[in-house]
Amino acid sequence: MKIAILSRSGYIYSTSRLIEEAKNRDHRVIVVDPLKCNLVMEKSEPHVHVVKHKLERVDAIIPRIGASITHYGSAVIRQFEMMNVFTSLNSNALLRSRDKLRSMQLLSRESIDFPKTFYTNMNSSLEAEEILDFVGGAPIVVKVLEGTQGVGVMLLESKMAAVSVIQAMHSLHAKIMVQEFIEEAGGKDLRVFVVNNKIVGAMVREGKEGDFRSNLHRGGTATRAKLSKEEKQVALQTCRALGLQIAGVDMIRSKRGPLVLEVNSSPGLEGIEAATGVNIAAEIIKYVEHGARTQSKTKINRSNG
Repeated sequence: MKIAILSRSGYIYSTSRLIEEAKNRDHRVIVVDPLKCNLVMEKSEPHVHVVKHKLERVDAIIPRIGASITHYGSAVIRQFEMMNVFTSLNSNALLRSRDKLRSMQLLSRESIDFPKTFYTNMNSSLEAEEILDFVGGAPIVVKVLEGTQGVGVMLLESKMAAVSVIQAMHSLHAKIMVQEFIEEAGGKDLRVFVVNNKIVGAMVREGKEGDFRSNLHRGGTATRAKLSKEEKQVALQTCRALGLQIAGVDMIRSKRGPLVLEVNSSPGLEGIEAATGVNIAAEIIKYVEHGARTQSKTKINRSNG
């Protein structure tokens, strides 16, 4: 099988691990920079050119789309979808997962719990003090809608600090969400890695001293986690709600049960593989094999019918 990994570089840890495991299972692998993809549309024959050369037929793609190129990356994935190429990440699911507000709306509809969240139009007449009241007052967490890896996430412990930052963000027309702060989480969270509706690994992440954010990119540490039945159910339900077959679901433990913080549709492999000892890259390749075979059989059956 020929697999294309959509990634800016083959030297990124997650991409290199996927290449390694795909080759171990006797697949041909190419790395394609999504920003070098040109999309050609014509009647009944959409195709992709990498710079000037037409990309030869591939059986499956594994998108590793960074947050900064979400919209163009989703267009590239959609082109492959139009070409009936199996993708491990649906273009619409990518867009849903990257939009923090949309994600929360979908989770709310499915009765999945998360920290109480407030979002408003920047032109709203609400005062900052009124916004605080909606989430139970300070301390609060303020999140920039398009931030990743802990960037654009702020803990504001006093009412004065919270009001000041909300007012500043509004004056800059920044898109933010205001959330209640879950103190009992103690600066720890869970990263649950899901592949094809199955949990393949989970770790507890703890922020470095003085930092409530637990992201490994920000100096946090990770150890293997043992999940409760409810935590497993929430992680799987979250992926189904967003239409994701591969995802890292971030949750915290609270007095009222597990609360979803966010969902990563291109989760990194380095931290989770190191913490759990699980070959998650191989699990992803197995899923891609199954998905590509199933899609191929479906296509053959339709043409025969």
